[in-house]
Amino acid sequence: MDQKRLLINEYIRGAPSVSELCTRYGVSRKTGYKWIRRFEAQGLPGLEDHSRRPHTSPFATDLETTAAILELRRRHPFWGAKKLLQVLRRRHPQSAWPARSTVCDLLKRNGLVESRSRRRYPGHGGRPTTPMTAPNEIWCADYKGEFKTSDGIYCYPLTVTDGYSRYLIGCQGLGSTAHEAARPVFLRLFREFGLPQVIRTDNGVPFATTALGRLSRLSVWWIRLGIYPELIEPGHPEQNGRHERMHRTLKRHTARPPASTARAQQQRFNVFRTEYNEERPHEALDQQTPASRYTHSEREFPTRLQEIDYPSHFEQRLVSRNGGIRWSSRWVNVSHVLGGEYVGLEEVGDDVWDLYFGPLRLGQMDERHGKIEDALGRRARKRLLPMSPD
Repeated sequence: MDQKRLLINEYIRGAPSVSELCTRYGVSRKTGYKWIRRFEAQGLPGLEDHSRRPHTSPFATDLETTAAILELRRRHPFWGAKKLLQVLRRRHPQSAWPARSTVCDLLKRNGLVESRSRRRYPGHGGRPTTPMTAPNEIWCADYKGEFKTSDGIYCYPLTVTDGYSRYLIGCQGLGSTAHEAARPVFLRLFREFGLPQVIRTDNGVPFATTALGRLSRLSVWWIRLGIYPELIEPGHPEQNGRHERMHRTLKRHTARPPASTARAQQQRFNVFRTEYNEERPHEALDQQTPASRYTHSEREFPTRLQEIDYPSHFEQRLVSRNGGIRWSSRWVNVSHVLGGEYVGLEEVGDDVWDLYFGPLRLGQMDERHGKIEDALGRRARKRLLPMSPD
């Protein structure tokens, strides 16, 4: 519309020719003359786009047929187009009834179909690419599929391995996959073995959620410790193949059949862990044991969590307990899992800011709309900040 007005204004002021005007504004002469005629006939309202709907439609469903379909649908609001047509054809075999797709369009156009909310599929940053070249560079964590012990209680084995050495760092049978059960296990392992650089997991609870950046309370804690949470792609367990292969051996030696109680099952896990690490030769390690390749991490578990230090050109905001931040007197929703944490914002364009939590790029905020677009689906990882908690 602005382009049309500018062209008309120059035409009124006496442009050299309509051809030059059309070339300047990138439209054909036919379009330019059409705009001028409409303006001369109707003024500025004539420049509005006209409806392209045809005046007549010879193949449109007639009013009588439409009324019969809508009446039957209102009497039977849960019948679909196929059922409606079957009944109408049986009642009026001589009439010509429209196709099923036409009936569906009629029902939708007249508000007789409830639109279904589409399932939201969270994005993903892509295949993990961090190499496993040294101990404690990548830990792999997952839950071996749950099973019942002989007393009928479910057991969820949480397993953690070192990706480079295949060392089974921990195998703990838990009563659920909840955050409250998993965090004490990782706390004990961090204190005993130190901190890794990366922890690679699948997209299940408690490692990931559908929140911004797929963050969970557990992964937020890891980032505060200087550990990067790395997710495999959904439906691709082979991206954590070393860990999955260990699970097959674990199941064969400890859960076929299961132990009588959870305590007895944990004793089996402990015996298996010792044998797997220190006695059993590993084919991928040239028949050496994982314990011969693993060393304790040089990064000790800190006594106190340090605040994340963002670069000086970043804007910092504290995420409130209800999951939002204040920006230019406006409330912007971020994520509940980041409640009480500081996020950093880097200006990358006019009124456009990249949002970070630690080294993780969560999304992009448009200041004009006050909304954050999730970064997953593009490359979410960008190491701008040091990973060390110190």
